[in-house]
Formats: sequence, C-alpha cells, structure tokens
Amino acid sequence: MTYETIRVAVDGKGVATLTLARPEKHNALSGTMISELTTVARLLGADAAVRVVVLSAEGASFCAGGDLGWMKAQIEADRAARMKEAKRLALMFKALNDLEKPVIARVQGNSFGGGVGLLCVADVAVAADIAKFGLTETRLGLIPATISPYVVARIGEGQTRPLFMSGRIFDAETARVAGLLTRVVPSGDLDAAVEAEIEPYLQVAPGAAGQSKALARSLGMPITDDVIEATIERLADVWETDEAREGISAFLEKRDPWWRKPAQPL
Repeated sequence: MTYETIRVAVDGKGVATLTLARPEKHNALSGTMISELTTVARLLGADAAVRVVVLSAEGASFCAGGDLGWMKAQIEADRAARMKEAKRLALMFKALNDLEKPVIARVQGNSFGGGVGLLCVADVAVAADIAKFGLTETRLGLIPATISPYVVARIGEGQTRPLFMSGRIFDAETARVAGLLTRVVPSGDLDAAVEAEIEPYLQVAPGAAGQSKALARSLGMPITDDVIEATIERLADVWETDEAREGISAFLEKRDPWWRKPAQPL
C-alpha cells in the first residue's frame, strides 16, 4: 500500500520502519498524515511478522507538530467539525500508544508540539544531540490537549506543567533528563544507537513483549476513553478562542501575536 505523507518498510527481521515523509513541511501533522498514521498503526499491530516498529522522519525536522493550515481550518470550522478533527487526532495518538509492539523513535531533528507527543507514545526515543524540543502550543494560543495524557504518563505532572505553560524550546540533553528521551547521541551515531535498541527485542518472545507492554500501561496512569474525550473537548474549546485565532494568524502572517513581549535585559 502506498501513502501520501508516510512511508512503511518491513525488513526480513521483522523491523518495520514507519517514516514521516513531509520534509518540506517539517513533517507537520496534517489531516492526511493523521489518517495514514492511524491506519498504519492498526495494520502494524495486527501483523504477526512485525517484531519492532521504528518511527523515523525525513528531512531536517522530526515533527514540527500540527500543520498550521490544518489548525487554521479548525478555527474556521463549526463545533461539530472541530470535535471530529480533534477526535481523529486523539485516536491517532491512542492507536500508536496501544501498539503491542516495541516502538522506537529515531529523532534526527527538531520535535515540537505533537512531535513531542509522538516521542511519548514510543517506548524508546533516541535523539541526535542537535535536536531541539518544545511543547509550543501556548505560543499559538493553543494547549497541548490530545498529547497531554501521554506526556504526563511519560514524565509526570511536575515536569510537565512548566513545559506545557512556558512553550520554551530546550535541547536534547534537557529532554533526556526530563524523561522524554532515552538516549542522546551525535548525529553520526544515531543509526547505530537505534540498532542497539532494536536488538534486544529480537531476542524475546514477541507475544510476551507485547503483553508486558500492555501490563505496564495498565499499571501506569490510566488513559481511559473518558480522559481522551475530555482532551478532545478541551482542544475543540480552545480552537474557538480569540487567542487561538490571533496566535495562528500571527504565525501565518509572520508577525508577533499581541501577547508577545520583548525579552528584558538581565
């Protein structure tokens, strides 16, 4: 099967490489990519030949978050359409999180917003030391709604709160210390580091590995249907705000939104 925004390849060892393939848009999550990722997550989950999934990306960025054109369309849509799109986004993250296979994120470049959400639904995230990260939604007048259960499950509420609120950009080592990343390596060592993470999963019973992942999820922070529905409501709500309209318009128009103040000298 061919896809418009992603590529999928499975090697003879059962390693599936799922590649985000919108490099010209910094692999931002468009409506098409959301649909394709959801479909592929379910297909890979059902494929007994797949032992490990590597989530990778083409180009300079891993994932820049939500596609701005897609988000602008939600602001201009009615409530029912917003709810439908927010649900599609939430169910994409759920499908990836529920994959009963080891998922390893190969992070070669910057990852913002929903891109950080992708790291948090992976079991292992290995990043190049040049990569930058940020939960940047508040810069646009938005909130990191649908990714929030997975980020909090990954790094805890205490680490999450300042990152959610400030929208600050941070480096790979800071992301590792926070718990978003498993390993940070020089760019030239990234493939070898990913291979080293893959190898142990090829030595264990695949069914037992999947059940162990499901067990760990069941014992951690519960991400129930009610929790997911609440994030969908919150995202649809915030798309209706004046701040969201201003933030996305300012970004597209390459100007500062009204709330951005110049940094004061120390």
